[in-house]
Amino acid sequence: MEYRKIGNSELELSAITFGAFAIGGWLWGGTKLKESIDAIHAAYESGITSFDTAPVYGQGTSEKLVGEAIKGIPRDKIQILTKYGLRWDTKQGQFYTHSVNNDGENIDLYFFAGKKGIIEECENSLRRLGTDYIDLYQIHWPDPSTPIEETMEAIQQLIKEGKVRYAGVCNYSAELMKKASSCISLVSNQVPFSMVNRGIEKKLVPYMLKSQQSVIAYSPMQRGLLTGKIKPGQKFGAGDQRSSMPFYAEENLKRTNNFLEKIKPLAKKKNATLAQLVLRWTIEQPAITIALAGARNAEQATQNAKAADIKLSKEDISFINKELDKLKLDI
Repeated sequence: MEYRKIGNSELELSAITFGAFAIGGWLWGGTKLKESIDAIHAAYESGITSFDTAPVYGQGTSEKLVGEAIKGIPRDKIQILTKYGLRWDTKQGQFYTHSVNNDGENIDLYFFAGKKGIIEECENSLRRLGTDYIDLYQIHWPDPSTPIEETMEAIQQLIKEGKVRYAGVCNYSAELMKKASSCISLVSNQVPFSMVNRGIEKKLVPYMLKSQQSVIAYSPMQRGLLTGKIKPGQKFGAGDQRSSMPFYAEENLKRTNNFLEKIKPLAKKKNATLAQLVLRWTIEQPAITIALAGARNAEQATQNAKAADIKLSKEDISFINKELDKLKLDI
């Protein structure tokens, strides 16, 4: 495994970090307790030391599973990343969307990053995770209803109290990064990035490079699309939101799989799977320090970890990029 420092901090994360969205079950068609815990154990045994979760993932389920799985592991050997500011248990803040929880019950989600709410969320996360500090605490989405200054004041307080080590954000534009960074020392921005979703390269990546802050890439596999295992005609289970996403439309699946066939010989040459090749390419991109990789069982977690061991030359990356340039999706 490869380990990288985040921004200018002393926080070092595994280049492939365990993304715990899927094990929460919410929007993924449910979860399986033992398989999820086994996945986290397998990830750790394979060198992954960093685990990214959030309260809203299964409305507490993901954090509880991470907390259960890390019992017995020395706390200073792992890094816990979690989030705040996306609530299902309050109607404060800015309404986001309607959803359904793992039990099939209707819930409403709100962006809320007011100071009192953050302090409350942090205490709840610490309890579910079974720890007394969070290594990287990230606002989940921008909250239009709360001044950034108030939000970051709360995080500064939590850092002072020792409950949080470092502050990060998620889904922030370059403009919001600049504003928030004037209030607090931010080390990272967690944003969607994949071979087929590279919008951040225009404005955000140049800003992050200049400011020496890290990008943590989520959905680098585009929720399974880039594994090559999702074929035209794929039927997703109940509660799986991929069924309505443009990336999984029939024609886009065909075009993506044609691209993957082009790079498959390179994966074979590297004795790697397509997924491993995609993950390695991701962490080779400018400003991308960490890639999150989800796993719902031990085998997936082990395979994800091996991506960090692949070596890609400049020629390898150039070849992949040339094939990517030919890929046009209707998104």
